[in-house]
Amino acid sequence: MERLEGKVAVVTGAASGIGLGLATRFAEGGMKVVLADIEAPALEAAVAGLKQREFDVMGVVTDVSKDKSLQALEKKAVEAYGKVHVLCNNAGVGGGALIWDTTAEDWQWVLGVNLWGVINGIRAFVPRMLAHGEEGHIVNTASLAGITAPTIDAVYAASKHAVVAISEALYFQLHVTGSKLSASVLCPGFVRTNILDSGRNRPLELQNPPSAAAIPEGAGEMIAMIHRLVEGGLAPSEVAGMVVDAIRADQFWILTAPEFDPAVRDRVEGILARRNPQTAPPS
Repeated sequence: MERLEGKVAVVTGAASGIGLGLATRFAEGGMKVVLADIEAPALEAAVAGLKQREFDVMGVVTDVSKDKSLQALEKKAVEAYGKVHVLCNNAGVGGGALIWDTTAEDWQWVLGVNLWGVINGIRAFVPRMLAHGEEGHIVNTASLAGITAPTIDAVYAASKHAVVAISEALYFQLHVTGSKLSASVLCPGFVRTNILDSGRNRPLELQNPPSAAAIPEGAGEMIAMIHRLVEGGLAPSEVAGMVVDAIRADQFWILTAPEFDPAVRDRVEGILARRNPQTAPPS
């Protein structure tokens, strides 16, 4: 899909971070953009900022974990712009602990957004994208945690591994059925976003009970390190540029951090060699 100007894009998780970077880059490229996010004030501010630059955009408050919310988003996008050409299932949250301390609420919240958000987006948008018969592209946001060995945050990694598998299947099915749609999976490394503060949007009914385990002793240093890595990560605009290039080139894998290639390679080679997972950092 080489030409994006004049086309319509929908981006979830678009009020900040990678999502806002994508929406901005699409708008700068002459696309009409529907920004979707669960955080209404941030979404309003993001849309207002883009409209100040005279871009053709609109915002729709959306809970991607709810199928009806994605169906409503699709309907509003089509009512406003006629059809959708690019869909970015980008909304995501992080949060978890040791597997045995991860609560049912943790699993429901993270899988609801990270995994069901992608499933609901595909189900809501792809049928009508196929029906209009024009070129189009779906980008699902996973993570490097979706192609490397899950260690620290199992619930997050599980959700992102599932998104990678769904994306591979989607790419295959779109191509073997002869459609004009294609797909990519975005596996970013550390990016300057506020994902570490995603609990601000956690629904009340999925808040952890008071009895939930506290952060394990000694984990504070690791958490501080992750905060530093996120703060020093790529700018969302850089990631958005990679996504646009991938859409135009019909490139499936979008990996933003080549410094993690050895970790990906080690995981694949370890599987083929039937090696047990590492239980200590490489020296």
